[in-house]
Amino acid sequence: MSFAKVAFILTVVLLVAGLVAMARHGRTRSAETTTFEPQRMNDFKKPDAAELTKKLSSEQFRVTQQCGTEPPFRNAYWDNHKPGIYVDVVSGEPLFSSLDKFDSGTGWPSFTQPVKGTDIVEKKDSALGMVRTEVRSKVADSHLGHVFDDGPADKGGLRYCINSAALKFIPVEEMDQAGYGQYLEPFVKAGLVKAAVHETAILAGGCFWGMEEIIRKIPGVIKTTVGYSGGTTANATYEEVSTGGTGHAEAIQVEFDSARLSYEELLNYFFRMHDPTTPNRQHNDVGTQYRSAIFYPSDAQKQIAERVKAKWDKSGKFKRPIVTEITAAGKFYPAEEYHQKYLVKHPGGYTCHVLQD
Repeated sequence: MSFAKVAFILTVVLLVAGLVAMARHGRTRSAETTTFEPQRMNDFKKPDAAELTKKLSSEQFRVTQQCGTEPPFRNAYWDNHKPGIYVDVVSGEPLFSSLDKFDSGTGWPSFTQPVKGTDIVEKKDSALGMVRTEVRSKVADSHLGHVFDDGPADKGGLRYCINSAALKFIPVEEMDQAGYGQYLEPFVKAGLVKAAVHETAILAGGCFWGMEEIIRKIPGVIKTTVGYSGGTTANATYEEVSTGGTGHAEAIQVEFDSARLSYEELLNYFFRMHDPTTPNRQHNDVGTQYRSAIFYPSDAQKQIAERVKAKWDKSGKFKRPIVTEITAAGKFYPAEEYHQKYLVKHPGGYTCHVLQD
């Protein structure tokens, strides 16, 4: 083969490698679409009409943005009797609880009051030649329906008549994981769900984007935060960690309900979602920041981690010995905001993690 051909091939290879690196490391800030986080409601920015037409169904858009009304008895929640919370379909803002829902006979979801702590906006409505009181969500300004004074007398006498199309229902068993854990207490008191037992784990196994996308969907996981741990640099940034000189690994801080998901079960997921036999590497990601590690905050977690690691090492699932580091947890530094739930914000973005059988 001539020198010219060799040079050409090498140029192409380098170009492709550069594009792959750009795809991996070109983590840019862009418009965010996140799961519900109560502390961020004050920063919520309502999407424009063009964006909302992509996010909402035609009926949801007509109801919430054009003050439409859906047909009675032919909507999603008029006859829904499952326990849970109803939130704004646009913003995720908590609005109503199943504990305050009643059968009004009108064919629309009816509630005696909003969720405690929620501000429902009331407006005078004379559109049909009569005076009614329209109700709208405060954060996203979505049209919800109307409130009347013919509700159950023993519950305050109000009837919030709400369009299903303005709502999204979150079942009680999914509320904590979906970000609505602070609204669970009334359901616990009613005996509809057990009180959560919160526990924290810190895990590392390569690029934190793909790991978080898998972990956050595991039943019993309450909250995930990507960040940096295991090193010596305080308040580390992505740029610093990516050099490999900080000693930090890209890690996930996992808050979970140990009454629903044990630490051992969580670790079983961990060993299924990455290759624990390759030191300082996951697929194309190479460096100490991509090592496999379990950072334990207690002796109890340490013992469980060692037992689970030994079990997987003897399972025959891997051709090489497991090299996962098990070490005491140090300071965890949350990563920059644009890394959090990255694959929710950028569907189809880079990931090298797959949950194996």
